[in-house]
This record gives sequence, C-alpha cells and structure tokens, in this order.
Amino acid sequence: MHTTESAAGREFLGHPIGLFVCFLTEMWERFAFYGMKALLFLYLVKHHRFSDSDGYVLLGTYAGLAYALPLLGGIVADRWLGMRKAVVFGGALLVLGQLGMAYTGAPAGGEAQVVDRDLYAIQVMYFSLALIAVGVGFLKPNISTIVGRLYPDGDPRREAGFTIFYMGINVGAALSSLIVAYIGENYGWGYGFALSGVMMALGLVQFVWGQKHLMGKAEPPDPAALRQRWLGLPIEPAIYLLGVIGTVAVWQILQTKIDFGPLTALAGGHEVTLTEVVAVVMGLGLMVWFARFLFSGISPVERGRMIVLMVLIAVSALFWGIYEQSYGTWVAFAERGMDRTTFGIEWTAGQTTSFGAIFVILFSPVFAWLWPRLDRLGWNPSLPAKFGWGLIFCGLGTGLLAWAAASQGGDGLVSLWWMIGAYALLVVGEMVLSPIGLSAVTTLSVPRVVGMMMGAWFLASAFGEMIAGRFGTLAAMDPGTPTAQAIAIYGDTFAFLMWVGVISGAMMLIASPFMRRAAHT
Repeated sequence: MHTTESAAGREFLGHPIGLFVCFLTEMWERFAFYGMKALLFLYLVKHHRFSDSDGYVLLGTYAGLAYALPLLGGIVADRWLGMRKAVVFGGALLVLGQLGMAYTGAPAGGEAQVVDRDLYAIQVMYFSLALIAVGVGFLKPNISTIVGRLYPDGDPRREAGFTIFYMGINVGAALSSLIVAYIGENYGWGYGFALSGVMMALGLVQFVWGQKHLMGKAEPPDPAALRQRWLGLPIEPAIYLLGVIGTVAVWQILQTKIDFGPLTALAGGHEVTLTEVVAVVMGLGLMVWFARFLFSGISPVERGRMIVLMVLIAVSALFWGIYEQSYGTWVAFAERGMDRTTFGIEWTAGQTTSFGAIFVILFSPVFAWLWPRLDRLGWNPSLPAKFGWGLIFCGLGTGLLAWAAASQGGDGLVSLWWMIGAYALLVVGEMVLSPIGLSAVTTLSVPRVVGMMMGAWFLASAFGEMIAGRFGTLAAMDPGTPTAQAIAIYGDTFAFLMWVGVISGAMMLIASPFMRRAAHT
C-alpha cells in the first residue's frame, strides 16, 4: 500500500485519492441511510404504534422519494451547482435529518382503539425524513458522477474504481444494520438514529477535507452563472433556498393521503398517499416524453432498443417491489416469528437486514468472474433473460420464507437459518439484475438520452419502493396477533410474492428471444 504522484494527481493503490474520498463519503451516507431504514418500521409500529399498514406504506413512500429525487439533484448539479457543492449541501441536509430522527418524544400510549401519540415528535420525524430524502437527492447521483470524472476517457481503471466504490455502499450497509439496529433496539431508538447522524457528519467532514483531491472535476460548469440573479437572489443561494422549500413540501407530501372514496366504491375504496400521486404524475410525464421520442426521427434499430430498455426498466420496478420486503415484512417476520439465535448470538430483527449486504460483498467477485467466463463459452444469457432469472431468484428467496413459515421448530418459531438462505437467493437475483440493469441503460439507450434513461431507471426503483409498501400491507395484522397466526399470515404473503416473482420471471424468459431480436443484440 503506497501513495504515488501521477500527472493527473496523487494516487493510492493505483487509483486517484479522490476515489477514496468518495468511497468514504458514500460508505457513511449508506451507513446512515440503511441503518435508519433497518429501524424505521419497528420504530413506527413499536414506539409510535402505527398500524402495520401505515408503517409499510410510509417505509415505501419515504424510500421511494429518496430514489426519485436524485433525478432532480443530478439536473441541478449538471446545469448550475456542480457535483461538489451538491454533495456538500445534500450531506448537510442528511446530517440534520438523521440527527432529527434522534428526537423520538414520548412512546405512544392508550388503548388499541384510541392510541395517544406524541404528535410533535411525529411531525419532527416526518420533517427529518423529508430532510433525508432531499439530501439523498442532492448527494446520491453526484457522488457517483464524481467517481466517473476522476478517470480520463478510456482509462482501464474506471471499472475497477467503480467496483471499489460499490464496495463502500455495501460495507456501509452491512455495518449499519449490525451496529445501528443493535443500538436502536437494545438501548433506545434515538441512540441508533443519532449514531447514523454522527457517522454521516463524519463522512461529510472528510469529504470537505478531501475535496482538494477531486482534481477540479466536480466544480460548477459555469461559476459566473451562479452569481447571476434570479428573483432578486444569486442563483446559488436561490438553489439552496429552493432545496429548503422543497424539504417543507416533501414534509407535507409524506403525510398526506387522498381518499378517492366514491370513485372507487365498487373496489371497496382506496386511499393513496400524495407521494404515490406525485410518482404516477412523474411516470406519466416520462411515458409522454418516451412516446414522442420514439417518433423523433431515430432509426428502427434505435427504436427497438429503446422499447426493450423501457420494458426492462418497468420490470425492475416489480423486482424491487419484492426485493424491498427485506426492510418491511422480512423484518416484521424476524421480530414476531423467528428464533433469531444462531452462531451463539441473538440477533435483533433489524440486524438481519445486514445479511443482504454481506452476501453482496461475498458474491460480487464471483459474478465479476462468472460473466466473462460464460461469455467465452457462449452461454452468457441475454439482458432480458438475466432480468427473468433475477425475478425468479427473487421469488425463490421469498418462497423459501413461505416454506419456513410451514416448518416451525418445537418452540413454534422459525429458525433464522431460513432467512439466511432466503437472503442468499435474493442477492443472487440482485446480482443478476441490478448491475446488469445499469449496463443495459448505457448499452441500449440512444446516446443523447442516456442521462434521461438513467433517471428513468432510478424512478423505477422509486416505484419499486412504493410497490413494496403496498405489498407489505398484505401481511398487516393487529397488535397482539398470536405468533402461530402471524407466521401463517407471513407465509401466505410470501407464497403470493413468490409466485409473482417466479411467474413474471418465467414470462421474461419466454419473451427474451423476441426482445433480443428487437434490441438487435
């Protein structure tokens, strides 16, 4: 291990030092994000006594916003602010949001029918979640962009650099689930959330300290433009002000529900969140743009590829809708129906979310070796086929938990080993679909709209989070539900989601030859 000097700047282990600045920033940001996410559902239903349904939906809509807003954060950085300033501003909002979550107020009291909640603490929570969502919107897309800009065009180290960076995401996720969840569940919710905030602050401090190693690659495209005035303010502070105003808007959006009442009386009524309405409007806008683009003079080959890409993006939303049960129904299942003792350790329910990140770390080198090997043998599946297999493995992982629910031990609980096996299958699906999806965007998209289609990919992830919240409500139950009955409810839900994943994956495999021809790959 040594530091060297190159023409481009200082290097460490053969890579720009700026890579490791970004690595640590993303690691602590993901530590904070996933640590808080591992606790959120349990915190909602146990401390504030939200219903299961409300807890699942809030978990999904909040995470959905956190994945939708990076589309706007990337545009703002590209056109005006630059990546470095966007990361610093986003990081500051994240610190405030994570520390705000540390204020938990009084636990809910009262009877089951009339719950007495600390309404002030709940409003602080909603505002803190809004700060985190907007902060992620500014930080998430731009820290990744900085990594790419640290390498010249054609630099063979770029892929290895992103591999190192991706490892930071999963190291942060694994550590946070183990540490933050343990502290939050055993010593107090506020202590877990506070630790997330402190570590995010550490990540922000080291980014500011290490920004000199970014080699000027993350600066505003036109610094003079930031001093121009808009509505009486220079553009730069106006952007920050709009970020704050946007946070206030998200604060209200997160807790606003719309009852369509008589419009859906035949279906039994349907109350949706304003977050879901916003996401649908964004999705419809994307579809209108896409339809117009298909007939904007592009070639038949380009049109075929774009249609296939949009199908893959839509399919990914379903995949994430099943996958993200790991932070909702899987956590609840671990809390209410599992013997969580293994390796001589009693794991908390939130700590079980670490298994996913651990398997990603273990499997990443395997799949990095596997794809080139299959390609040389002529066995490498097409992009649509990989998406099909991703859905199937995701369904099988969920199905293993359905089987587990019918295989209780003598104590009436389910062994944690079932969940470990389920995570292994789930992550195989992730490895087959998630990084391949990012590659598909760059491979199939018309070059001039790659950025827009990457935004569509993350918007689909946002839809997936919201779908996950709605799927979670299938396993909603009243407080005090007997363990045997709870396990049966989870088993039925997991069995349903298994068939959703397996059947949709099989349909993708059947369609893959036709899609491959349409994409001319």
